[in-house]
Amino acid sequence: MRHALALSQHAFDIGEVPVGAVVVGDNTLLGEGWNQPISQHDPSGHAEIVALRQAAKKMANYRLPETTLYVTIEPCTMCLGAIFHSRIKRVVFGALEPKAGVLASHTHIIKSDIYNHQFEWRGGVCADQCSEIIQRFFRQRRAQKKAQKSLSKN
Repeated sequence: MRHALALSQHAFDIGEVPVGAVVVGDNTLLGEGWNQPISQHDPSGHAEIVALRQAAKKMANYRLPETTLYVTIEPCTMCLGAIFHSRIKRVVFGALEPKAGVLASHTHIIKSDIYNHQFEWRGGVCADQCSEIIQRFFRQRRAQKKAQKSLSKN
């Protein structure tokens, strides 16, 4: 999770929502990613998707059994679909995502019987650090918007 946090800081530094993710198998880093939908002009450029794509290329397989995805924030529905289809064994996330998270925050999708794959998950790992960077990012963004609004009034 520490590496995922470092990747989230990279996303923060380039103006992306600070989320980082890594895929690990057999104690080996297989893929890593940070949010990049803005910089890559890619609505699917979430940290999880980027890390899964990289891991699949490294493994030369779109299935990633016996791997763990570490991500700094609870995955959304798009990322959940990719997790199911890649056959990840385990997901570990940091902060809850009360609006869009689908493992702990909105459980109806994962509890449905539409998927033929199940995986283990655990939330709250390094939750304080993961929450802090997200909160700092949005505080800074709100302050910038407020400053711009103030300047436009003058």
